Amino acid sequence: MRHLATFDDRDSAPTVVTADRILTVDDSAPRAEAMLTAGGRILAVGTRDEVESEARGLGLEPRHADFPGATIVPGFVDAHAHPLMYGQLLTWVDVSPEKAGSIPEIVERMREGALRLPPGVPLRGYGYEQRNLAERRHPTKEELDAIATDREVYVMNASGHGGVVNTFTLDTYGITRDTPNPEGGEFFRDADGELTGELSDAACNVLTGLHGVKIGHHGPNFHLGDEPAEHQRQLDIAQREFLSAGVTALGDAQVSKRELAAYLAMADRGALSMRVSMYLLSHLLDQAIDIGLTGPFGNAFLSVAGIKLYADGTLGGWTAYFPEGYVGDPCRRGQLYHEPAEYAGLVAKAHSAGLQTATHAQSPTAIAMVVDAVEQVLSEHPDPDARHRIEHCGLPAPAEIERMARLGIRPVNQTQHYYNWGEGVEQAIGTPGERFNPLGEFLEAGVPVTISSDAPVAEPRPLEAIQAAVTRVTRRGHKLGPDSLRISAEAALRAHTLEGAISLGRENEFGSLEPGKRADFVVLGANPLMVEADTIADIPVVATWVDGTERHRADVA
Repeated sequence: MRHLATFDDRDSAPTVVTADRILTVDDSAPRAEAMLTAGGRILAVGTRDEVESEARGLGLEPRHADFPGATIVPGFVDAHAHPLMYGQLLTWVDVSPEKAGSIPEIVERMREGALRLPPGVPLRGYGYEQRNLAERRHPTKEELDAIATDREVYVMNASGHGGVVNTFTLDTYGITRDTPNPEGGEFFRDADGELTGELSDAACNVLTGLHGVKIGHHGPNFHLGDEPAEHQRQLDIAQREFLSAGVTALGDAQVSKRELAAYLAMADRGALSMRVSMYLLSHLLDQAIDIGLTGPFGNAFLSVAGIKLYADGTLGGWTAYFPEGYVGDPCRRGQLYHEPAEYAGLVAKAHSAGLQTATHAQSPTAIAMVVDAVEQVLSEHPDPDARHRIEHCGLPAPAEIERMARLGIRPVNQTQHYYNWGEGVEQAIGTPGERFNPLGEFLEAGVPVTISSDAPVAEPRPLEAIQAAVTRVTRRGHKLGPDSLRISAEAALRAHTLEGAISLGRENEFGSLEPGKRADFVVLGANPLMVEADTIADIPVVATWVDGTERHRADVA
């Protein structure tokens, strides 16, 4: 029998929490110095005297948790992430820019990783972004052959939408120069028609199989299967990373049977310590409706929020849909996952059932297709609080931003995308790329902004994401676009807390620190609204509390 506990019956004893300052993200009382929590909830917020008086009035004898010199903010909400995939990749070889700046360095790190594996076990690496490499290109199968010729070698691109395999892998799965590209994916070839080893989206099915994330036209399949016990280990690893960064709630933006089973098992063993709102992939839409899942369902720690769809591919992998071609490669146009009418039908079906949709869309064409579909369903079935989402929403045309404001569509952006590879977007599509994630334009038009990580595409580091939103300066020191695209630190903090909760439909539970809400908060070593903008990411996360109980404490040197 499963026991989906909500933690209220754990050790969330009455506690008075104090700090130099508490940034509540509550417009009615934005600053405080103390909170009273009990039973997993916030009972009072205010001065120390006010909170102590409230405790006495309730007959409580609270313990005290004092954080002198610290700033407390609401628990960060990561409204778009992939925790199981993130945990999985944390068990692979790290070839991110900090570890490998060139293809020979990738090869060397992968060789070292192979030494730790039994013979024949597939070798997997993750995190390269071709435009960050010294060679400014993808590795080739021949270069990966230098790692191993007797086992599968796969190096996944940082976008998560593809990567490169060695010759052994192609031979194992019978992929030749004559193999046709699958619908929604590509086996890349050189000018002579020979396979390069690079593959994207649906072509990754040769590695993943079709039983986890079904492709068709419902999204890329990039989750590799593991045994259930290994998935539990991976989720535990991922959860530690989220909590250590101050993330207390998240939206899993790609849930199939695999993810759902993993979360249920994690909750069943009492190990789920962060709140997860699940977005079921669109191939499960009919099943969700058939069982009557017509709206948010679950408990405080594990719930279903809506349906995830795909409009186009990724900018990082040059599969986002630009019908005129990429500046960096005019032969590449990317792809739409649905014809407009088909996509509109899926949105209408979900909307009519009362389900929120969250659609991946990056290019102006794809974003316009989403806005068109939402506008149509709202005209036929009005709902002023539908909160349909556009995930990433990288390059919306100004006209679409205005329509999004009118229709209540919520973009869920990832500022770390341009922090990590903003220059690459400009190289891919030219100067329009400097508008990538135009948060300032959203706020100017009255469109609420939500910031998330898309982990593992970026590490779940909310303070880094907030810094990027405030400065729009990339990891390499390049400022992306004009100042009008930047937002204030206060707006960015709200975007990674309360607006995230609103995008998940859970602002009555968390996202700000006010009486009645869950006692989810983060203790920071400095005030993110007061430090120099380019140092926000350096602020240490001292502790993370969920339901009034400390779930992470930073190591003290």
